[in-house]
Amino acid sequence: MKLSKSILAAGVGIAALASASLAHAEPTAEVLHWWTSGGEAKAVAALKKDFEEHGGKWQDSPVAGGAGDAAMTVLRSRVLSGDAPSAVQLKGPAIQEWAEQGALANLNDVAKKEKWDEVIPQRIQEIMKYKGDYVAVPVNIHRVNWIWSNPELLAKVGATEGPKTWAEFNTLADKLKAAGITPLAHGGQPWQDATIFETVVLGMGGPEFFQKALIDLDEDALKSDTMKNVFDEMRKIRGYVDPDFPGRDWNLATAMVMNGKAAMQIMGDWAKGEFLAAGKVPGKDFLCSATPADNGNGFLFNTDSFAMFKVDGEDKIEGQKLLAELIVGKKFQKTFNLLKGSIPARTGVSLDDFDDCAKKSAADMAADEKTGGFLPSMAHGMALPGHLSGAIVDVVTAHFNSDMTSDEAMNRLVEAIELAKD
Repeated sequence: MKLSKSILAAGVGIAALASASLAHAEPTAEVLHWWTSGGEAKAVAALKKDFEEHGGKWQDSPVAGGAGDAAMTVLRSRVLSGDAPSAVQLKGPAIQEWAEQGALANLNDVAKKEKWDEVIPQRIQEIMKYKGDYVAVPVNIHRVNWIWSNPELLAKVGATEGPKTWAEFNTLADKLKAAGITPLAHGGQPWQDATIFETVVLGMGGPEFFQKALIDLDEDALKSDTMKNVFDEMRKIRGYVDPDFPGRDWNLATAMVMNGKAAMQIMGDWAKGEFLAAGKVPGKDFLCSATPADNGNGFLFNTDSFAMFKVDGEDKIEGQKLLAELIVGKKFQKTFNLLKGSIPARTGVSLDDFDDCAKKSAADMAADEKTGGFLPSMAHGMALPGHLSGAIVDVVTAHFNSDMTSDEAMNRLVEAIELAKD
C-alpha cells in the first residue's frame, strides 16, 4: 500500500510538472520556405529574430529553389506522413487548394484581435481566407507591371521617361533599335514571356478586360479583337529583344539595363532589388514607370504569404498565432519589404524610408483599388490554379518563340484552357 501511495504521489507530481510545462509552453514554429538567398534570406532572418525576441522557438526549414517547386514536393510528403510544418510559404490559389483538403488552421482569433479586416486590402483578404476564415497571412505586395529603364540610353533617342502607351513603346523601341541599342532586356523563360503578355493584356484591354480574359477565362474575351491585338503586339516585342535571350534568367536581363546593354525591362519590382543592391539610385541611375496603359491603368500584384497548417501541441499552436501576428505587424512589414523591394501588405506602415518607386507603387495601388484595377497576376500564380495558368503560359511562350499567327494563338488559347478544365 505504501508503495502504491508513493507511485500515486510520483504520478501526481509528474502530472503537475507536465501541466506546468504545458501552461508555459514555448511558442514554437517550424517554417518551411524557399527564401534562401540575398535580400530574401535577410528578410527571413529578420522575422526569426522578431519571433525569438517575443519568446518563440524558431525551427528553420529552407528548401532551395526560387519557384518553390522543391518546397511543395517536401510539403506534400510531410502532410501525407502526418508531419506538417507549422507555417509554409504558399501563394494564390494554392492556399485555397490546401484549405479545401482540410489541412489549414483557422486564424480568426488573431485576425479579430489584430483587426486584419481593417488593414488588409479586400482582394488580398480573399486570397488569405477560405470560406470566410483566415488560413494564411500576407507578407508583401509586389507590383508586376513595371518597366525599368536606363535613362542614359533613353536620352540617346530623346526620351526622358518610360512610354505611356503601347504605340509610344513601339515608337521608342524602333528609335532605340535604329540607334543600335537593344530596346528590351528579356529572359526567354515561359514565366517571363507570360509576364510581358499579361502586362500587354492589361495595357491594351484595361482592368475589366483583364478580369474577363485571364481570371474569368471568358471565351468571348479570349477570342476578341483586343486579344488579337495583344498577340500582334507580342510579335512586335519579339523583334525588340536581342538574339541571345533564350533561357536567360531575369536578373541577368536586369543587369543588361543596369550596365547599358539594353534600354528597358518589363519585370516585377523584385528587379528593383537588383538595382538597389548594386548601389543604384531610382530616378538617377534607373527609372521606374508602370507598363503602358491604353485603356485605363491597373496594378497587377504578386503576394507572398504563409499558410498555417493544422498541427498538434499547444506550443505549436501558440507559435502559429504569434508568427501570424508578427508577420502582419507593422514592424515586420516594414523591415521585410525594405529588403525585398516590395511594399507592405497592410495599411498603416510608414513609407518614409522607402524609395520613390515603392511610394509610387503604394499610391497607384490605393488608386487602383478604388477603381477595380487592383488585379492578381496570372503569370505569377495569383489568379488561377496551376493547371489553368500553365495552359495559358504554354500557348503564350509557343507563340512568342515561333511564327504562329495571332489567330492561331487565340484558337490554341481557348483549346488549351478547355482541355485543362476537363
